[in-house]
Amino acid sequence: MTAQNTDRVSAEMLEMALLLSKHDVLSAQDLGQIKALCSTPPVYTPERVAQIRTKKAKMSQTVFAGFLNVRPSTVQKWESPASGKHPSGAAAKLLQLIEKKGIEALAV
Repeated sequence: MTAQNTDRVSAEMLEMALLLSKHDVLSAQDLGQIKALCSTPPVYTPERVAQIRTKKAKMSQTVFAGFLNVRPSTVQKWESPASGKHPSGAAAKLLQLIEKKGIEALAV
């Protein structure tokens, strides 16, 4: 599925959820979860990734990489302005979750 199709499906899913909520078929809690799933994570700059890791998670790059299920070199690239690499997909969603709820949200 292409990114364009994914965006369209997410928009339609959110529209349907809003209609169901309007008619009291979908709870406010479920609507909130669907909104969170359909939202696009922000673009994470190298500075923002480093700030989340050091201030929110208070972890080394290696430990932080383990929580995100990526290689330490990936975190290093995200934090390096010269690399031009940014978190995307699941990693960006996990960073968004850590930023909002703290690293405890990922601790199982």
